[in-house]
Amino acid sequence: MYGKDIYGLSRYGSSKRETAVDPEKYFVDLSKYAPPFLAEIRELAEIYRTEGYEIGLLEYELDDLIDQFFIATATWGLTRWEDLFGITTNLALTYEQRREILMAKIRGSGTVTRQMIEETAATFSGGEVEVVEDNINSLFIIRFIGIKGIPRNMQAFIAMLEDIKPAHLSYRFEYRYTIWNEMKPYIWDRLSGMSWNDVKILKEA
Repeated sequence: MYGKDIYGLSRYGSSKRETAVDPEKYFVDLSKYAPPFLAEIRELAEIYRTEGYEIGLLEYELDDLIDQFFIATATWGLTRWEDLFGITTNLALTYEQRREILMAKIRGSGTVTRQMIEETAATFSGGEVEVVEDNINSLFIIRFIGIKGIPRNMQAFIAMLEDIKPAHLSYRFEYRYTIWNEMKPYIWDRLSGMSWNDVKILKEA
């Protein structure tokens, strides 16, 4: 326990529990492992009940600890992963955003290739990415073709890109937005309540 928070349930630097643990969900009924007549004794029944909650919490914390060994499920353990890969911890980001940065860092290790940049960009954007090389101008273009609009967490992606790309290369981004032909399946009533910014990133029908 850290103060009033159950270990493993709050971020480092946070004193407010983000997810409440339901004691009943993890309760272990110890009376099932004892002769029935013992469970009928009031004092023993209370011991079984109290210890059942404690053992249930222990099992929860063990499962939570195992989650920290994998980036995809880590929460409070992300700080250890970030320290391992030399990434500055930013508690303002969500767990999902921090996982994206870590996965991109792993994919960005080694010799930088077009495929590596595509995979790193796809990790952040959540969609297909195309990298076009312009070797004459020492430039490469990153096209986000799998999603519309500007991907989330772009500042973290740019920082990661600056870290892995060759210093002599520059880059620019190209984003995809809704074109007129993609609006044909929609009726006006559906679009009337949307702003232009909403329409620009409208998903295909």
